[in-house]
Formats: sequence, C-alpha cells, structure tokens
Amino acid sequence: MPQQRWLRIIPVAFIMYTIAFIDRTNISLALPSMSRDLHMNPTQAGDAAGIFFWGYLLLQIPGGYLAHRWSAKRFVSIALVAWGACAVACGLVNSAREFWVMRFLLGIAEGGVWPATLVLLSHWFPRGERARANAFWMLCLPVAVVLSSPLSGWILGRWNWRVLLIAEGALPLVWLLIWLWFINDQPHQARWISAEERKYLQTSLHREAAELEPVKPEPYFRAFMRPQVLVMVCIYFLLNCGSYGYLFWLPSALESAKQLSNLLVGVLFAIPYLVTGIAMVLNSQHSDKSRERRGHVAAALAWGGVFLLAAVLAGARAPLLSFIFICLAGAGPYAALGPFWAIPTETLPRAVAGSAMGLVNAIGNLGGYFGPLVVGYLSQRTGNFLSAFGLLSLGLLVSSVLTFLLHPAHGPTRREDALGAK
Repeated sequence: MPQQRWLRIIPVAFIMYTIAFIDRTNISLALPSMSRDLHMNPTQAGDAAGIFFWGYLLLQIPGGYLAHRWSAKRFVSIALVAWGACAVACGLVNSAREFWVMRFLLGIAEGGVWPATLVLLSHWFPRGERARANAFWMLCLPVAVVLSSPLSGWILGRWNWRVLLIAEGALPLVWLLIWLWFINDQPHQARWISAEERKYLQTSLHREAAELEPVKPEPYFRAFMRPQVLVMVCIYFLLNCGSYGYLFWLPSALESAKQLSNLLVGVLFAIPYLVTGIAMVLNSQHSDKSRERRGHVAAALAWGGVFLLAAVLAGARAPLLSFIFICLAGAGPYAALGPFWAIPTETLPRAVAGSAMGLVNAIGNLGGYFGPLVVGYLSQRTGNFLSAFGLLSLGLLVSSVLTFLLHPAHGPTRREDALGAK
C-alpha cells in the first residue's frame, strides 16, 4: 500500500512548526546582547522570554476545538500570518516593556497551532503509527535549534539581534502558500492519495473512534477534570520547566563559563539538540513497536533528570564532562514527546481529545514561563547556573514518577500493524 501521507503531511507540518519554534526560541541566543541594549537584568530577561507562554495558553483549547469542529488547515493558516507579523515586530522594539508586550502577542498568535496540528495528524495516522508520526513531526523542535543556532549566531556576529528577529520572523509568511497548497484536513478531501490508502485510513480511524466513544455524550468540563488529563497537565508542566529553562539559558551559561564568539556559542548550543533528534526517533519507534506509552515517557524524563543533575555536579571540576552530560540530558524531555502526545488520542473520545490536548498544552506550557524565570532569578542570586539547573533536573525526575499514574493506552491490533506496514 502506498504511504503518501508520510511524504505529504509530515514534511509540510514539520517545516511549519520548525519556523514557529525558531521564532519562539531565537531570543535565547539574542538575550545577552538584547539585555544590554534594552537594559534588562537576568530576572527581567527571563520574564520577557517566558511571558510568551501566558499568551500562548489563551488559544490552546479553542485551537483544538476549532481544528476538530472546523478546520486545522484554516486555523493554522490564520496563525501563520499573525505570528509572522508579531515575530517581525519583536525585532523593532525599543524598550524592555515593548519587547515584553510583543512576546506576549507572539504567544497568542502561535497559540492553538500545536493542538491543531496534533488533531490533523490524528486524522491521517492510526494508532499503530501515531507515536512515530508525532515524533517525526516534533523533530522540528530540536532540528529548529540545530539548523538555526549556527545561522542565528552568524547573523548576530555579522549584524545584530534586530536583523536576526526580523529576518527569521518573516519566514511564516513565506511558508503560508506551501501550507495552503499541500495540506488537507481529512483523507477524503485529498485528491493525491490512492484509493487503497484512503480506504485503509477511513476504516482504521472510524473503528478506533468508535472504540473510544462514550455511551453518553460527556460534558467538556467533566472531560477536562478526568484524572488522566490532570496528571498529563502536571507532567507536561514539569517537562517544559526543564526543557525551556535549559533551552533559553544554555547559551548564556556557555558564554558565562568562557568568553566565546556568537558563532561558536551557536554551534555548541546545537550539539545537544542533534543528540535529541536521534533519541526522539528511536524512542517513538520502540513505543509503536512495543505498543506501550507510559514507560517510554517515564524513561525519557528520568534520563533527562539524571543527566542534567550529573552535569550540575560535574560542572565545576570537569567542564567537558559536564557538557557531555548536558548533551545527553536534553534528549530526555524531547524523546518523551512522541509517545506522550499519542496518549490523549488513544485514551479519550475524539470529540474531546482535541480540546483536552489544548488544555494540557496550555497549562503545561506555563512551564516555559516559570522555568526560564526561575533560572534567571537563581542565577542572579547565586552568580552561577548550578542551583537553577539542579532544580530543573529535580522537576524532570518528579514528572517521570507521575507518568505511572496515567492509564495505559489501548495498543493497536496486529492486523492494524500489518496493514500499516504494507
């Protein structure tokens, strides 16, 4: 059976969210020079970096709902225009307050794109393929850092942070045309898909949806209050505290440890995310093969917590060993994402899964605010990053334990695996 959806849906969604993640995180390299130009102390810089996530939460639930009830394709199209305009505006600010406001508006503009894309993928990939589909799409997170960090470092060295934010902020406006041309919401809308692949998808997805539908319609509020959803919120919050606290402040930590050029900091910053990309693929493939989600999420988070703690302990005496541990630690939170985001669509009714994923992503992503803020505060108080990164590692270990409170996801049948492998 042809597998055209892997070559059509995944690459376009991959590049779309790669651009989103670049526009969200490129300030990590720009923060040292921005802080000097805009007169921000580390706490203010951490607050400005993290305020994005307060805006980001506003459209999470509506984004998942509209993707399911209306159109993921159209919702993301509107978001591409909005976040492109806000990302460019971040490079035009003249004060810390203006930067804070534009980061908040950028968060609103990007809000809802994540759950909308997860809903889109759930329309194209059955259970036996979903962790891999999620992981291949979510590879955009480390790949965005690997590809953009050396380039961003070069732009910073050649020009300045304003050129960096404006140039990379214009990318979503370019990608909008590709998104509109290539993406369809459902298999039955796509002219490019083969009849055999369309029939397989419609049969498999309809059967899976029927298995999860409750006997009686369930109110949205009650669905949101399910222990399964609340535990996922806690896990994702701690995961994002660790990953974003690590991401936003690692370049500053590298720069403070030794005076390095912007280009070299960019190259060193990319190395942990190259390791991360490999871990994401391997963990998601094994999760689909073994039909298990919880253990793969827990193991990845524990991995990140242990190695980040080891990096902190080795930092003063063995800087090279500490950097190796940091490279390994970054793989943990990201490797957990593929199987983690397969859980809602495999354990919740389709009518509420999109909105529930929006809730998990909305509140969980507040970790992207508190993580950088706590790191900035502790580094200002202590004069180094050891205690801050140590606290992040503890959060990852706690989230690993919480994973075992989740219900096991229903695994795909062997017949589904056979069909999907043809």
